[in-house]
Amino acid sequence: MTNPYDDIINLPHHRSTTHPHMSSHDRAAQFSPFAALTGYEDAVAETARLMDKKIELDEYSKSDLNERLNIIQGALNEQPEVSITYFLPDKNKSGGAYVTVTSGVKKIDEYEHIVVMLDATKIPIDDIAKMNGEIFCSLENPD
Repeated sequence: MTNPYDDIINLPHHRSTTHPHMSSHDRAAQFSPFAALTGYEDAVAETARLMDKKIELDEYSKSDLNERLNIIQGALNEQPEVSITYFLPDKNKSGGAYVTVTSGVKKIDEYEHIVVMLDATKIPIDDIAKMNGEIFCSLENPD
């Protein structure tokens, strides 16, 4: 009984003279899975990303923040370094995240209702949740 491939079974492997030899890695890549739904993984990750809700401050907290802003306003020529935690709304969906920035304060713009930091960060006063810094020691340790 003869095999239909007996005439070619012992021939050497063909090498193309016009195309370069493909590496095993590149050859295997032809058969690797591909993303049929481009962007699907990104969409799932975006949906799963957790958002915080903005916390509404009580009157006591608002009064405390206002007092701290007044202290900063009185010391603007020294550009005091403070840490400000504020709510940063998300651009893609409802909610956002609380972010803390530590820098010197350049100015408090009462017209725009923002705090401008030395690193050019502009923080809306209504979004501020907390402020800390050495400049507030008199508030935290009253003698």
